[in-house]
Amino acid sequence: MKIVVMGASGHGQVVADILFQMWTKGREMEIVGFLDDDPALRGSRVLGLPVLGSFADLPATPHDCLALGIGDNETRARVYAQLRQARKRFVTAIHPSAVLAPDVVVGDAAVLAAGSVANPGAHIGENAILNTCSSIDHHCVLGAHAHVAPGAHLAGGVVVGEGALVGVGACAVPGARIGAWSTIGAGAAVTADVPDHATMGGVPARPLA
Repeated sequence: MKIVVMGASGHGQVVADILFQMWTKGREMEIVGFLDDDPALRGSRVLGLPVLGSFADLPATPHDCLALGIGDNETRARVYAQLRQARKRFVTAIHPSAVLAPDVVVGDAAVLAAGSVANPGAHIGENAILNTCSSIDHHCVLGAHAHVAPGAHLAGGVVVGEGALVGVGACAVPGARIGAWSTIGAGAAVTADVPDHATMGGVPARPLA
């Protein structure tokens, strides 16, 4: 299985490393290289893999499926939608050190990084990210294109809306609802429901002007 990683920046490199770790555990795959729209990266090598061109070069790049290495939620959602429309296939990148309960549902193109934890009844939406050493407890729902950043922890029954970002080291109490396309700042503590498109920070989390 030939895989091209879309995006060669920091998050793209994390995704490529997850794929490499999957390969070392016996998954049959070949990471062909990266595509990235930054012209400064074209022709370079990242993690020993070539940056083969821009996203527009995908049709000419041999591949069986794609991994999304784009950190920004809105950009990743847009690229995912465009590629789905073009009937592209995606790999779900799950680091071997991730801990998933047997009944966890993981959506298409999701990324589960090193040390991440998803407990019983959790649902991880398509194109979502559960980043390094983050956790979602029992019956959490992580919406499509959402991102739980490194070291963030969600207690049981938390619902994270589509495209929401839960920042580095943030947390949420049981049953909290975090609205679609909202942003929870680094280290914030969500103790009440968060509306859609809100930006919250602090302990407890409050709206930021």
